[in-house]
Amino acid sequence: MSDIKSFPIFLACPPGLEPVLCAEAQELGWGAAQAVPGGVEFEGTWRDIWRANLELRGATRVLVRIGSFMAFHPAQLDKRARKFPWGDVLRPDVPVRVEVVSKRSKIYHAGAAKQRIERAISEELGAPLSAEAAVALKVRIDDNVVTISVDTSGESLHKRGHKAAVGKAPMRETLAALFLRSCGYHGDEPVLDPMCGSGTFVIEAAEMALGLQAGRARHFAFEHLASFDAAAFETLRRAGGTESAQRFFGSDRNTGAVQNASDNAARAQVDGVTSFHHAAISDLKRPEGQAGLVIVNPPYGARIGNKKLLFGLYGALGQKLKEEFSGWRVGIITSDSALARATGLPNLTNGAPIPHGGLKVRLFQAGPL
Repeated sequence: MSDIKSFPIFLACPPGLEPVLCAEAQELGWGAAQAVPGGVEFEGTWRDIWRANLELRGATRVLVRIGSFMAFHPAQLDKRARKFPWGDVLRPDVPVRVEVVSKRSKIYHAGAAKQRIERAISEELGAPLSAEAAVALKVRIDDNVVTISVDTSGESLHKRGHKAAVGKAPMRETLAALFLRSCGYHGDEPVLDPMCGSGTFVIEAAEMALGLQAGRARHFAFEHLASFDAAAFETLRRAGGTESAQRFFGSDRNTGAVQNASDNAARAQVDGVTSFHHAAISDLKRPEGQAGLVIVNPPYGARIGNKKLLFGLYGALGQKLKEEFSGWRVGIITSDSALARATGLPNLTNGAPIPHGGLKVRLFQAGPL
């Protein structure tokens, strides 16, 4: 495998958080990374592509543009698809699925375009086609330009590989990582989530502090590509992380959630620096030691619970934080600005609307208290 050739790489993330993901990519060494609508772009080799999947915490998937050509009618699409060097990226023994989107083009029927590209791959390369294939080609026809990308991630990158138990309306790990970064968290302070659910914020913060690779416990679609070099990829994997003096705390009034969070932390191998316990908001206590970050994703009332009852909950949370957490910063994720204001936290700022579970949520920040 040649690692010299570079490709345009696109890191997908929820709209509104592109600058946060861009900052993460730049910190990992991709200084030319630029935020664009829906994600981040930069040029890189296959080694960069592997490392992006393995290490980035905020990206939901890594797409790689492998080529493009003009096509003004189906016959031209068929001819040029058959000449495309599929074998440079795809393997003839690995199933492939093709997804096509067409906009502002003379080839307007995405289904017909999909059939022609699939036939070209099947007949010219010999690769089988399957709707359940791990390897997916994303074909976009825009203004008669056919752009072909391969999804090198496979399953969404929020699936770290160690969370077996989740509760209602879970926060995805990738989104949690971006919200943590949005709060200015870089692994050098304690983090507490008083409504921890399955422990996503606490576990993600602990992994960041310990320098653990986000994708260390999972597989990726790029492992099934012709360009994959297993030995070279293994040199990118780190067996463990670094030491951290920080501790990370989660509590929840649901005992089942606390147990799930503890189990998830153990599978993630961060149980040595995390602790979870059963507690209502009224029982919340400040941990000993330096001030840090309280981050919480309370119920919004849109899908879970009665919104009228939530104003009291948010008010109680804000009061407890003001009483107990002097010097701490606070991040609250909610879809309702009135609920956020019900906390009574001073100088509350709100971020951009972010899609989450069919809703638009915002990160509200306050502090230091």
